[in-house]
Amino acid sequence: MQDQLTPDQVRQYFPDFSEPELQDAIAEMGKIHRFREGQVIMDYGVYVRMLPLILSGTIKISRQYEDGTELFLYYLTRGDSCTMTFSCCMMDKQSEIRAVAEEDTTILALPQRVLDEWMMKYKSWKNFVLLAYDQRMNELVTTIDQVTFNQLDSRLLDYLTKKASLTDGTTISTTHQQIADDLHVSREAISRLLKTMEKREMIKLGRNRIEIQHLGQTS
Repeated sequence: MQDQLTPDQVRQYFPDFSEPELQDAIAEMGKIHRFREGQVIMDYGVYVRMLPLILSGTIKISRQYEDGTELFLYYLTRGDSCTMTFSCCMMDKQSEIRAVAEEDTTILALPQRVLDEWMMKYKSWKNFVLLAYDQRMNELVTTIDQVTFNQLDSRLLDYLTKKASLTDGTTISTTHQQIADDLHVSREAISRLLKTMEKREMIKLGRNRIEIQHLGQTS
C-alpha cells in the first residue's frame, strides 16, 4: 500500500504549491496515514510532531472545557490543514485540540523539522499556511459569536447545514447526544428543537439519522 505521494500527486492534491522543489520535498518527506471513522488522530495533551494535510475524508476539531466537556470548532476536508497543529509544532507545545476522523480519512503527515524552513524558503507554502490561519480564525470567531450571542436554534441550524454539506447534503448520521456534545448543551434541548424542526417539515428524524428536507429559519 502506497505510503508516500509522487510529485505529480502532490501537484494534483495541492495545485497551489507552485515551486517544483517544494513539490519534490513534500513527496519525499510526507508520509501517508489512514484512519478509520471515529479514530482519534490527535488528542489533548500530546506533543505534536507532524502537520497533517488532508488527502481525503473529514476531520472534526474540538476543544475541551475544564469540566471535561467538549465544544465543536470546525471541520477539515480535502486540501485543508490544521493551523492549531501547526502552531503546536512550531512552538513545541502540547495539543489543545482533539482531531477525530468523521469518516474514513487519509492524511499526509509532514515532519515538524521542515516547517520553519519551508515558511522562509517557499512563498506558496507560506501563503498556504497564512490562508489556512485566516480561514480557521474566521471559523473560530463564528463559533465564539454563536456561543455568545446566538440562540440555540440558530446554532443548531448552522451545525446541521455544515454537517450536511460534508456528505450528500441530505442525510446526516449522528445522534441527539452527539449534537448536544458538539454544541455543549443538553440532549433534551436538542431533542426538543429537532422535533420542532421535524413538525415544520425541515427534517425527518430516524434512528441515528437526520434527513434534510428544507433548512430554513426555525423561528
